[in-house]
Amino acid sequence: MNSSPIHSRATKPRTPKHKRPHTSIHPGVGAIPHKEGTSFRVWAPHAETVAVIGSFNEWEERGVDLISEEGGFWSVLVPEAKEGDHYKFRISRDGQTLIKVDPRARLIDPETGNGVIYKDSFDWGDEAWETPSLNEAVIYELHVGTFGGRKNGDTGTFREVIRRLPYLKDLGVNVIELMPPTEYPGETSWGYNPCHPFAVEATYGGPDELKFLIREAHRNGIAVLLDVVYNHFGPDNLDLWQFDGWSEDGMGGIYFYNDWRAETPWGHTRPDYGREEVRQYLRDNALMWIEEFHADGLRMDAVSYIRRSKGHDHHESVDLPEGWQVLQWINKDLKLHSHRTLSIAEDLGSNEALTAWVDDGGAGFDSQWDASFVHPLRAVLEGPDDDARDPGAMISAIIPSFAGDVFRRVIYSESHDEVANGKQRLVSEIDPENPASVWAQRRSLQAAGVVLTSPGVPMIFQGQEFLEDGWFDDHEALHWEKARLFRGIRLAYRDLIGLRRNLSGLTKGLTGQYVDVFHRNHEGKVLAWHRWHEGGPRDSTVIVLNLSHVSHDFYELVLPAEGEWKVRFNADWSGYSPDFGDADLTVIEARREETGYPAVTGGLQLPPYALVILSQD
Repeated sequence: MNSSPIHSRATKPRTPKHKRPHTSIHPGVGAIPHKEGTSFRVWAPHAETVAVIGSFNEWEERGVDLISEEGGFWSVLVPEAKEGDHYKFRISRDGQTLIKVDPRARLIDPETGNGVIYKDSFDWGDEAWETPSLNEAVIYELHVGTFGGRKNGDTGTFREVIRRLPYLKDLGVNVIELMPPTEYPGETSWGYNPCHPFAVEATYGGPDELKFLIREAHRNGIAVLLDVVYNHFGPDNLDLWQFDGWSEDGMGGIYFYNDWRAETPWGHTRPDYGREEVRQYLRDNALMWIEEFHADGLRMDAVSYIRRSKGHDHHESVDLPEGWQVLQWINKDLKLHSHRTLSIAEDLGSNEALTAWVDDGGAGFDSQWDASFVHPLRAVLEGPDDDARDPGAMISAIIPSFAGDVFRRVIYSESHDEVANGKQRLVSEIDPENPASVWAQRRSLQAAGVVLTSPGVPMIFQGQEFLEDGWFDDHEALHWEKARLFRGIRLAYRDLIGLRRNLSGLTKGLTGQYVDVFHRNHEGKVLAWHRWHEGGPRDSTVIVLNLSHVSHDFYELVLPAEGEWKVRFNADWSGYSPDFGDADLTVIEARREETGYPAVTGGLQLPPYALVILSQD
């Protein structure tokens, strides 16, 4: 993490003008172009001198001096500097000279590593867009570098994601969540090692291409969430490290804690949440994605390492109250921008305070990833032994583990973390020898059905809708040929998503707050639950799950109401897979019977590993 060298490319010569510099009258931190030149402002409280060098002065070593301001900031207006020019800061302290990239650079040139003066002039057109409510949202998590496919090994781009927006629209998802799009070192990455937090990854296409993606997604009825990383930066190729030359005990300097609090699993680069300028840096970054890029919200990575020193699950972990305050400030300001702006935490501790209102002492997130859903779900479905499958464990996934709004949790069977780090795609865990086997198809489809019918905000990970196998690797593109090979499974996902969003108007209960697991048969491995919003026809929705390879010719259930219950989804349909049995399921008649107490009973056929969804007209 040394200071970065100067890199230059051939530029058109311009005669430098050595006029006496003066502070910039323009607000804002970073390099901001105006008609009379570019305003440069940077925070370097321990610097003795700061200058800006770049293509606008032919990388003259002297550069243009910035003038000291209050609070450790330095600024200058450079008339010669314009949009597209490359630049860096030259910082002097205690006899050392550091060449640093602007901490707020919006664009980094991939060939030279220089900051590039960027002007926000993107044409959003006549955008009329409203972010979907959480109870109607279905999230699709994707990694830009692998989602678009690789030609000759090249990293995927925003443009290739745009090309596949019609595919996502047809699938039915209405929210995409991009794994971090910020600049990272090297050619490939998951994105969770940001080295320039304000810059969009150039190999993906840079800031304008991200804006283009968001605009086109909105035109296709799809919201965009961006993954952000505030628990650490880097740690590699990190110009923020000892930015102005000051540090304590060899630690990171002004942007980081300089004691034991700096330590994270990813390096000693935890931001100093107690320092006003660092808090402002993080808050401004969060608001940039919403205000400038028109993103619909943020997913915040590993929040437990923002609020606690070693995460929530470590016995030596201690609270970082200033980290909690940063979360509150960011979330409160996101809501001030728009009450529909979404903020989602990855904390994995089922901490109700994360989704409590800021005014009530909570962190102010709208929802949080729920590990208490995915882990029991996968544990029930992965193993080969039906006798070991516990419907009770599945209930612990279906019923939210914390009180309140059920959509304050995001539920999933696959995510980037759950299909890597020693774990694989669900189909590969179910059948490592043949991930496309009928059993892998059936049980992975059951998992999708549970995700899309349980209370919570459902999320799927790129490719699971066409049985992508193995583990997630940022060097390997999605195998899009499987989307054609397993188009039936993809159709099943589309049908499930349509029911979850109530697109046919027949399953409103799946968007509602209420759930009742009304049937559990441990010996027979059958589970059934009821979802509803207000109740009644086209609202009350019943889901029946057979967790065994043993079929039931006539399985009797006590249903919520008498009359005809129509099958809205049958996972055994041969249209989803030629390997399925095509059980004849259309209508179940529920009759009221006097059996000591009033009961409405009905029966249906349950194929092996069945997933059946019912509602009334």
